[in-house]
Amino acid sequence: MIFAEGDDPRVLRAAVAWQRGGMGQSIVVGREADVKEKLEAVGLGEAGRELTVVNASNSRHLEQYHETLYARLQRKGLDREDTNKLANRDRHVFASLMLAHGHGDGLVTGATRKNAHVLSQIRKVFDVNPEDGAVGITAVLHNGRVILMGDTLVHEWPEAEDLADIATRGAHVARGLGLDPRVAFLSFSNFGYPISERAVKMAKASEVLDARGVDFEYEGEMTVDVALNMAQAAKYPFSRLTGPANVLVVPARHSASISVKLLQEMAGATVVGPILTGVAQPIQICSTSSTVNDILNMAAIAAGRLGQVK
Repeated sequence: MIFAEGDDPRVLRAAVAWQRGGMGQSIVVGREADVKEKLEAVGLGEAGRELTVVNASNSRHLEQYHETLYARLQRKGLDREDTNKLANRDRHVFASLMLAHGHGDGLVTGATRKNAHVLSQIRKVFDVNPEDGAVGITAVLHNGRVILMGDTLVHEWPEAEDLADIATRGAHVARGLGLDPRVAFLSFSNFGYPISERAVKMAKASEVLDARGVDFEYEGEMTVDVALNMAQAAKYPFSRLTGPANVLVVPARHSASISVKLLQEMAGATVVGPILTGVAQPIQICSTSSTVNDILNMAAIAAGRLGQVK
């Protein structure tokens, strides 16, 4: 597993725990002296001999990485000097190039920079865009209940087709977690009232899934209480959901982010993710508030290829 941020003590602790736990080899991107110093500072100096530390400035694969990045970005406004600097100096780009060339079997990054920035750097190496099928799904755990919410990472303002894609990826992740997926397309309205443009697209998403003939339950548009509370849902006996929804699809990325952080801060919910799904590569992006356990969880998700394209 590639841990891209070898200058962060949390990441180093997670990398050591990953390897010592028998989960696999930990490959840490960073300067050897810096990694050694930080390990010693947290009482893990002896672990420096256990981890594989890769320094971008002296990697024997650097020329190969340069050629790959230049071929990908030369028609996107970057010349060879630009792409060489990216490969040499940006840990997210360098780690992505390692993964692209098979010099690691998974990538965990994002503990030190905002999700949007990290995703933009990964996109310089991989196709991780809405049109590529990528979706961010966040798991929210509270009082023994697991709810998946999307899209929390990739789609800024999804339309009906996009929302149907998000639902499908969310259902796939739910099954990977052992859940029987029940998807709700959320809005401030229930089944056509009150009507607005933002509610209409949620209803249309259900129609898109009707046409696709998917093999999981879905319904909407509906309010969150109707989606999660069966007493409220009983007011709509025609609903196709046979139980509380466990996959919530929201109208836009900002509303998903607000909802997740509200649950985390006000209800004390445990949040895992966003889980990057629908891509061919096992890449997971942590949040900047991640604990060592959070980073380990994301590494486990990457290793298990949860939500990845088959």
